[in-house]
Amino acid sequence: MSDPPVLSAKSLCKHYMDGRHSVEVLVDLDMLVSRADWVAVVGASGSGKSTLLNLLGGLDVPTSGAVSVSGRLISDMSDIERSRWRNQRLGFVFQMHHLLPEFSALESVAMPARMGGASRRVAERQARELLGELGMANRLDHRPAALSGGERQRVAIARALVNEPACVLMDEPTGNLDPATADQVLATMESLRARDTAFVVVTHDPSIAARMDRRLTLSAGRLEDL
Repeated sequence: MSDPPVLSAKSLCKHYMDGRHSVEVLVDLDMLVSRADWVAVVGASGSGKSTLLNLLGGLDVPTSGAVSVSGRLISDMSDIERSRWRNQRLGFVFQMHHLLPEFSALESVAMPARMGGASRRVAERQARELLGELGMANRLDHRPAALSGGERQRVAIARALVNEPACVLMDEPTGNLDPATADQVLATMESLRARDTAFVVVTHDPSIAARMDRRLTLSAGRLEDL
């Protein structure tokens, strides 16, 4: 029997109210992401890419339809259940690194593992190994203010991977970086190819989209292959 998709959306719809009018952002959208799949989602500004990512990650709930992560419907979970499942199965990297200023790189990366129940020793060992893999072994004790933009994003990527998620969701991971630093982050992502983790990357950056195995465009609330 084949493994279930690590991430799937079925007949996904998301509507917002603008005054007395309903605005359709996503309409009967379907999506499947398999183990080790690398997927880029591109589309015009305002097309709903970040909305889609929030729904796939359980950060928002759909108006209708279903989202499954590792074979479980997250849209049917309670907030607490969804948070726990998200911690175990998903990683997130945003345009802003969202690192807390008072924590070192090592502490930031270890945090999701600690929240998932790992001991401090185990969590920090995992964090140290990941940061070393991403070229940050000499920056473990540095806080965000002492790191460059590219280094902060590498810490954010390590943090997303520390619990060995089935899938990492990225929202414009190079959007705030200069071209040279963005290239460093892209090289970091390429170094992760050997892992079985799937990646779904929302991006305006054609250099990121070109490196993905699949490229989807979001238009009129639905996904199409490029």
